[in-house]
Amino acid sequence: MTATKEAVQAPASGARRNEKVGQVVSTKMQKTIVVEVEMRKAHAKYKRIVRSTKKFYAHDEQSSARMGDVVRIRETRPLSKLKRWSLEEIVRRSSLGQIEDAAQLDVK
Repeated sequence: MTATKEAVQAPASGARRNEKVGQVVSTKMQKTIVVEVEMRKAHAKYKRIVRSTKKFYAHDEQSSARMGDVVRIRETRPLSKLKRWSLEEIVRRSSLGQIEDAAQLDVK
């Protein structure tokens, strides 16, 4: 009896959630970032690589992501009307964010 309960519970706790990697295009909202993910797919008939982009709203609890950063987002439960993703990690920092931070320090 206990073996079947453990087997049933194991997939639920270790469930793989969808992950995407994209670039931050907006950080103007509080605790929310907009991530643009580029998808490349071969055309069914012509076999040419077609590029398409889609924007995802992701939850950023610490507001740590900056414009231009490459981030990994993970699917989560609906947090608002548009937010169904959360920030998993910042893969690569943008040099633009560092320049903006330096400019703000010079102004102060």
